[in-house]
Amino acid sequence: MIKSTYRKCRSFYHKFRFYYSVNWTKTLYFNFKKFPFEIAKKLPVFFYKRVKLTSISGEIQIEGNIKRGMIGFGQPYELNTVAKGIGEINIQGKMVFKGHAQFGKDYFVFIGENGYCEFGNMSSMGTGGKLICLEKVVLGNYVRLGAESQIIDTNFHDMIDTVTGEKQRKTGPIFIGNYNYSGSRISIMKNTETPDFCTIATNSFCNKDYTSWGNNILIGGIPAKLIKTNISRDWEGEKELLDDFLTI
Repeated sequence: MIKSTYRKCRSFYHKFRFYYSVNWTKTLYFNFKKFPFEIAKKLPVFFYKRVKLTSISGEIQIEGNIKRGMIGFGQPYELNTVAKGIGEINIQGKMVFKGHAQFGKDYFVFIGENGYCEFGNMSSMGTGGKLICLEKVVLGNYVRLGAESQIIDTNFHDMIDTVTGEKQRKTGPIFIGNYNYSGSRISIMKNTETPDFCTIATNSFCNKDYTSWGNNILIGGIPAKLIKTNISRDWEGEKELLDDFLTI
């Protein structure tokens, strides 16, 4: 009884803190600018603290049951409580949300004109996260990436073979499996593909297909290599608390 009451009070406190931090001007503008009225009035996207909307000319799509605050940009769900106020959104392509999603403080999101980005239910990027998508980036359900991590599907500049003169592809798709979890400061680059239940160690660099190693693996290093098999975050043990804490 006492434990249940405590959990309810804690949940109420966290939700109150989230609402208190909402940037209502940007939240109202974004929702009514990008969605039909029936969706916009539910305010599915919340912006927290300062954010620069450099461009929102692209398409934003939310699938599933639409709920208030189900997608949070700058959402204060981490230990740090202070933000630099440098959050920036530049969405010119298409961004699809399959459910709830969270971006920590001081994020940068860029979706190019031909880019397609998809976030699975309960996927997130921690504080200082950088997402740059010029071709295709897909995150599965419950992808939880640590602070200062980056996902970039492009080299930005053309590269050539100096012997043959052959020009290499500048971009490559990224597919992150369901229930992936990472430490902080990881880099996920073009052509990366991870299996379900993959853990990525802090300060790792990923740039290839890791699915042949199977599910429930730990990878890490520069570039990332297989460190351990038959290991996973205790998702079943944490999921209820995770959902309760992060769902507004």
